[in-house]
Parts: sequence; C-alpha cells; structure tokens
Amino acid sequence: MTKDTRLLTMEQFEDMIELSQFAFQYEIPAAKLAESRERFEHEETDRWGIFLDGKLAAQLAVLDLHTYINGKRFAMGGVAGVSTWPEYRRQGLVAELLQHSLEQMKEKGQTLSFLHPFSIGFYRKFGWEVYTDLKTYRIDTSLLPARTPYSGTIKRVELNYGLLNPLYNAYAKRVNGALDRAEAWWNYRIASRKKGQTVVFFDTTGVAQGYVIYEVKNRELFVHEFIDLTEEARSALWSFLAQHDSMIDRLEIKVAADDGLAYLLANPRIKQEIEPYFMARIVDAESFLREYPFEAGSDEAETGFVLDIQDEHAPWNEGLLQVRIAADGSANVQRLSGETNGEQIRTGIGALAAMLTGYKRPTELLRYGQIQGQSHLVEKLESRIPARTTFLPDFF
Repeated sequence: MTKDTRLLTMEQFEDMIELSQFAFQYEIPAAKLAESRERFEHEETDRWGIFLDGKLAAQLAVLDLHTYINGKRFAMGGVAGVSTWPEYRRQGLVAELLQHSLEQMKEKGQTLSFLHPFSIGFYRKFGWEVYTDLKTYRIDTSLLPARTPYSGTIKRVELNYGLLNPLYNAYAKRVNGALDRAEAWWNYRIASRKKGQTVVFFDTTGVAQGYVIYEVKNRELFVHEFIDLTEEARSALWSFLAQHDSMIDRLEIKVAADDGLAYLLANPRIKQEIEPYFMARIVDAESFLREYPFEAGSDEAETGFVLDIQDEHAPWNEGLLQVRIAADGSANVQRLSGETNGEQIRTGIGALAAMLTGYKRPTELLRYGQIQGQSHLVEKLESRIPARTTFLPDFF
C-alpha cells in the first residue's frame, strides 16, 4: 500500500467535502456548494491529506490566524476539520497529520495553535491543553437584568465590518485567546454562524461603545455576541435585550467563565453552565517566550529561571531554556546545551500553554503536580505572568 501526505488543492475539493460531511454528520445544500468552494479558494488555510493507494484517507486544515495574548498579536495555526474514513481509523494517520502540521506551523512562524477537540484526552497526548472555558447563561424572562434608563442611543445596523471590528478588536485585546479577525472572517464565518439582528450602542458624543448580535426564534433569544467597552454600554445593551420580554420565555448567552452578570442581578439564581471549550498548544516555545509580554517588574531587578520542557511531539521544544525577564517585561531566552545547577521549573508543553495563556496560575499547577519546581521559584514566575481572562467568542 502506498502512502503519501499532500497539500490539498481544488482538485481534491469533492473528496475533502465528502469526508467532512460524513465525519461531522452534516450536509451542504447544493445552493451552498459554490460558497464553500469560494471559501476554500480564498481563505488562508493549508489543508493536508494522507492518501493511501491514491485515496484520501485522512485530512486536517490549519487556518492562518492571529490571536491576542496579554494584548499582543501572535501568529496562530487553527487546526480544524480533523477527519478519517472509518476503515482507516486507529492506524496513526491523525497522529501523522498532527505531527506534520506542527512542523509546518513552526516553519511558518506560527508559535501557537488552537483547536476545538472532539476528545480533550486525545489531543492532550499531542501537547494541546484546555486554555478557555465557556459559561452559558439560560435566563428566564422574569430574571432578566432590570431595564434602566441610559443616555446614549442604540441603533440597528447591518453586519458592518468597518463599524463592528474596531469595537470587537478593542475587546479582544483585553482578553487572552480571542482572534484578530480579518474582514474575510467576518464575511465568511461571522455572517454564516451568527445570524439575526445587530445593534450598536452609541454614547452621547456619537461614539460606538458596544454591540450585540442576536436572534429570536421559538420564543427564545440567543445572544451570539455581546461586546461592551464601557459599563454604560454593558448596562444599555442589557436594558435593550430586556425589552424583548413580551416575546420570549428565555434568553441564552455564552460568555467568559469569570463573567459577573449573576452578581448584578436582583435574583442571581439563574442557570449557569461552564464547560471546557478550546485547547491551545505552544508550537515553538523558544520563539513564543521571546515574544511573550511578561508583567513589568516592581523594581529594576531581573527575574531569571530555567524551564525544563518536555514535548515528545515537537522535539525542538525539548530541553532547557534559560529565561531572563527584564523590568519592562521583555524576555531574553537562551537554549542551554547541557545540565545546569540553576533553579529549574519542569513542565510539559501543555502545562506551559495553560500558564502562559492565563488559564491556570503556576502555583495552582504546582499544587496539582502538573509542574515541578521550588515553590519560591514558581511564585516568582507567577508574579511575572499577567492575570487575564481567557475567552474565544468564535468557533472553527
């Protein structure tokens, strides 16, 4: 049996779509096929397939994306569409594709990778780790936030990239792990996945400060996206949503795990559900650490330590890295070729991603045994990692 790994092109479009529809149990209507072809041609994505005797057996896509960590933009490979025909499963084909994709992402300078897992345990074996949760509120109409007066104006608008993206982008820089959305992302992904109505809140000076994308059907209101840059915008947009009380029985919204809406309600006994959402992986630890914006120090002293990194699927990450964090938060990173007597923190690549995305604090991981090192050194590292909410209001 012959086996080869290839970059998929338009010549394999039908084969790719056939496998995707089977694996993910959906069907693209004939009227939507042209749109899928257009997205295939124009989206910045590398699609890889393994062929056995000339037949496509397994595939995945790596989307060329960018994300924000501590307010800084990072190149990120978004892994999606991982699928295999049943007769070829459990033969290590997905493992080969993941390994290949890591090598390709490193070559392209994508220091991070995100994916939505079908199985968290499966992808943990390859170095991805949960980096963000989603909290879902299901609020009965009687428990919605109180309607309060506001001074600005709410206007219904079209899904306008020029108006909405600056608001979204300002919000995205405040959290870790949100995408820097390109215009094509709005046109292809947001427009198709977040249908319904869009309203924008303008303050009294006419400056837009927030928006909501939502949909009403079967007496339920689904908030697809809620972006607020000020408390005034948050309060006004919730007041607007509460105006739908006569036509709905319930409102549903997905928010960051640390969202504090319930605390602000007169009756906070609403239904809340938190579940793991996306996973992250550091593709190139040395490059990522050099770019990473650490917390500025309280004095001019340098914070130094050695990271002993384990990463069996990306051997270029394995080994000892000397990290010196300057007072301004910039890092000098050097690879050590031999053993060192310096203070070390031993970590797998997944735990390192959980730390540096802000999903888990180093002292918590030390307590769980997920990392090893002297407590005073781990505390020193933690003092230089900004405390940030992780949130991804997208799917791929």
